[in-house]
Amino acid sequence: MITPPRTEGKAPVRDGRVLGYSEFGPMDGKPIVWLHGTPGGRRQVPQAARLLAQELGARIIGIERPGIGWSSPRLYDCVFDFCEDLSLALEFLKVDKLSIIGLSGGGPYTLAAASGLKKQEVVSVGILGGVGPTRGTNAVSGGPISIAVKLARAIRILELPLSGLMTTVAWSLRPLASPGFDLYARLSPEGDRKVFEQPEIKEMFLDDLLLASKSGLRAPIDDLILFTRDWGFSLCDVKAPVRWWHGDSDTIVPIAQALETIKQIPNCELIVRSGESHLGGMGAALEVVTKVLEYWPD
Repeated sequence: MITPPRTEGKAPVRDGRVLGYSEFGPMDGKPIVWLHGTPGGRRQVPQAARLLAQELGARIIGIERPGIGWSSPRLYDCVFDFCEDLSLALEFLKVDKLSIIGLSGGGPYTLAAASGLKKQEVVSVGILGGVGPTRGTNAVSGGPISIAVKLARAIRILELPLSGLMTTVAWSLRPLASPGFDLYARLSPEGDRKVFEQPEIKEMFLDDLLLASKSGLRAPIDDLILFTRDWGFSLCDVKAPVRWWHGDSDTIVPIAQALETIKQIPNCELIVRSGESHLGGMGAALEVVTKVLEYWPD
């Protein structure tokens, strides 16, 4: 039901580590790096985007963060620290010009890359229900992430036990993955239920999460730790055009948080998904890919 990756592999980065990646669309297409949510992995790319990549000549590259799938574990000092690893991975993949799309927890890393990549040119950026900053001059408040901020010290101390617990639970529930997904979908807000009802979305999520969790689930805990720290860069340093899709019924990242965040990005437009929840942008994959490609010269 879903188009398999054209190729997958491991890109070498600093300190002998690697980042796992999957590619969709033609090798000579316009590169779009797709950064997964929390949790997620290299195959968290919607089927609609995979098909459109072939049609429009886009080379979509899903890249895993450390501690998930094929990527070596590492807790960065801050979100911005991801830029150097990403730049090395892009060099390995022979990418010097790209667009970047980030879903939910991939949003902060997407904005960091847009502000901090030096060896590559970022043409355009797409954010889908992105998490906002919680520390520093760009900090915005509200939403469930505020709970993580209050528990930041405890999460850091318990990083390895928490990731071990998540991994054990994920592995033990693997035989129940499909009915478990259906139950989660039924308990989700109405907007997300519409997304989960699409069979190809369910298959994509199950394929990605079952594959990514084989080596453990440290990355989601590391994401939480980094989201409660200063990101290490200023939003005003993001010069590429940013288009931000957000559901007005999002309960995970409230739209009020998104409104405060985009005010601080020089060239940012908010596209509100009426009646949709956190994954509304995932259901808008056709619009998202088409929009970020509009900024490329013919």
